[in-house]
Amino acid sequence: MEVILIILVVGLIIAGMVFAHRQARKRREALQAFAAKRGLAFTEGHDQEHDDRFARFGMFRRGHSRAAFNTMEGTTTIADRSVRVRTGDFRFREERGSGKNRRTVTVNLSYLIVWNPFGVGPETIVRREGFFDRLKGVLGFDDIDFESVEFSKAYHVSSEDKRFAYDLIDPRMMEFIMSTSPPAFEIEGELICISDGKGRWDAEAFDRQLDWADGFLGHWPRHLAKSMTDQAASTKDHP
Repeated sequence: MEVILIILVVGLIIAGMVFAHRQARKRREALQAFAAKRGLAFTEGHDQEHDDRFARFGMFRRGHSRAAFNTMEGTTTIADRSVRVRTGDFRFREERGSGKNRRTVTVNLSYLIVWNPFGVGPETIVRREGFFDRLKGVLGFDDIDFESVEFSKAYHVSSEDKRFAYDLIDPRMMEFIMSTSPPAFEIEGELICISDGKGRWDAEAFDRQLDWADGFLGHWPRHLAKSMTDQAASTKDHP
């Protein structure tokens, strides 16, 4: 009886591994099709240098054994502009608990990084109010309140430049964010990182996040876009 039980347990473990492998392959094929549709290059293997390249974002500095994989990168059309993007999966391991309860946990997540076509922006984070901040270990900036009480209650906004935050999140942008309920996103320099810091997306979710980025940049206030573009041109002319 004991031998039969062991055989059943081993059989269930093997069946689970086979099922997980098939699901991973199915998802990978769907991501390849998504990348091709969006004109992006797909790389299945691990990119161990990802967290160093994008260390400005706190979630890529967490834990150890960090690696990006299923990476899709290239230039695609967003808000009627050719915009460079990088998206895919990221994994790290971290220690949790203490003493006999200490264990190593593997965290998997998906992300989207967009190169801002308007220029360089100050560190700014927008996330749902009360949602654990997985993009930064310590924000360092106070929550910014807006005239819209509804928006301020729903979203936590922090920035090293409050004037930039007020210019970016005007009434039109507020309406867009409230109506689309995006994952947390962070602006840091020329990059915009969109991710809630947990869970992998399926191919449809990657598609939705790119569509959201299209709407986000499409709602970018014109006067702010102009000032950023002018500043970028001035910096280029006077390095």
